[in-house]
Amino acid sequence: MKEQIVIKVTDREGVVHELEAPTDMGMNVMEVCKSYELPVEGTCGGMALCASCHCYINSDHELQEASEDEEDMLDQAFFVEDNSRLGCQIRITEAIEGLEVTLAPVSE
Repeated sequence: MKEQIVIKVTDREGVVHELEAPTDMGMNVMEVCKSYELPVEGTCGGMALCASCHCYINSDHELQEASEDEEDMLDQAFFVEDNSRLGCQIRITEAIEGLEVTLAPVSE
């Protein structure tokens, strides 16, 4: 089992960050972004109760289906696209090695 994977996160200014993420700590994409001090709030602490970790999936990884709670939250978010997901709901596992995401714009 790989102990770390790399994911690519494009911030809101278009800068791509290659982030190393541990696979053995039960982290999610939002938590990894926060640990690298990227501008992701995660106001609800990863409970799919806000959309402050809204991102776009740019790679062809097969992710777990969005839960009903995640879908409900995305229904209330701004700038939602077909590839929108909440970063807090994407677990760091070997299966997402090379995942590419872009942070969604924040509401104005």
